[in-house]
Amino acid sequence: MVRILAIANQKGGVGKTTTTLNLGLVLARKRRVLLVDLDPQASLTASFGFDSYRLDRSGFSLLMYDDVALSRALRPIHSSLALVPGSVDLATASIKLVQGSHPLDRLRKLLRENRMQFDDILIDTPPGINVLTVIGLLAADAVLIPAQCNHAAMLGIRAVMDVSRRVREQMGNPDLKVRGIVPTFYDPHSLYTARVLEDLRALFPNQVLKTMIPYDVHVADAPYRGRAVVQDAPDSPGAQAYVRLVEELDSNSSAP
Repeated sequence: MVRILAIANQKGGVGKTTTTLNLGLVLARKRRVLLVDLDPQASLTASFGFDSYRLDRSGFSLLMYDDVALSRALRPIHSSLALVPGSVDLATASIKLVQGSHPLDRLRKLLRENRMQFDDILIDTPPGINVLTVIGLLAADAVLIPAQCNHAAMLGIRAVMDVSRRVREQMGNPDLKVRGIVPTFYDPHSLYTARVLEDLRALFPNQVLKTMIPYDVHVADAPYRGRAVVQDAPDSPGAQAYVRLVEELDSNSSAP
């Protein structure tokens, strides 16, 4: 079954786009993957060398124009990976979508109509809880929540879970699930980090995944070389953690 996974958190700077990018690249080693960038900052799009100010078609086109097919908006990256790029005008779209009559489930319909072209679809949502986040959750089968190992992370997790529940119960996506919480920037030598992880597991039982993305300078340095850490430093702790995360998500999805 094709998996449509939204990556979301109310809080910025938790590794959301980095997680989307590296998961997508690891998955694309064996499967057909589509990445969808719904963030007006378009960091995921920039990771592949696209200028978000100079795109003729993007996620904005899909959300705002009924006559734009998915095939016209996506950009092939290589034979098993494609991208629906984000653009700065997504910020304008978020205003128009609230004020106007554009349906919020257009992306959901487009992805489901074309889902057999792919094995996995990952949606990078913007930080915060806004209409673009809701659009991503409406389109998804499940939501993955990266959470930096600090106290503020708990508030962001609760916000995503609350809006996911609303999307599930009130907005027409009754099958939306929380795939799990991914601890990021984990430092095993920090007492504070360990305590936050304990608190997360206590507050969200059975929701925190086993895989933790460690604090790793290779993860931070890779974008400066125009690459993701799984490409730039595949043997680094961060890269290996993303490989394990894919394995864990695949294992969870096949569990009875």
